Amino acid sequence: MNPQSADPIERLSPDECFELLRQANVGRLAVIVENHPDIFPVNYVADQGSIVFRTGIGTKFWSSMRDACALEIDGFDAGSGKAWSVVVRGQVHLIVDRQEKAAADALHLDPWQPGNKSHYLRLDLDAVTGRRFKVNRPDIWNTPVWDARSELFH
Repeated sequence: MNPQSADPIERLSPDECFELLRQANVGRLAVIVENHPDIFPVNYVADQGSIVFRTGIGTKFWSSMRDACALEIDGFDAGSGKAWSVVVRGQVHLIVDRQEKAAADALHLDPWQPGNKSHYLRLDLDAVTGRRFKVNRPDIWNTPVWDARSELFH
């Protein structure tokens, strides 16, 4: 038995999850496209208990407007040797109100990908979950040398 497997998984509070969301700026947006899940990377800003991102008209736009969706982020803290993951679920709405649009413009949410990304969308959160856990030593699973955990054990 691996002694590290006894380390508990920490359930993160919604406040801890939202702090991690504020620290990151790229996530994976999961939507339903033609009856199957699909995932799109998005750069975003956590704002007032929600997630704001920009997009053009296309699959991501229409799918996120039609059905509930989820956004996932994760990371690794080399100092603590712990990885974490946060998932939020909710409904997306198009920002059309002039004041809300001006506030979204003030977030400096510049698209990373070229092209017309003129539509601001807000993911209103129905659920926020997260967890943090101690990672295994990379040599246990023959982890590639470029894995972020490798610096912990050298």
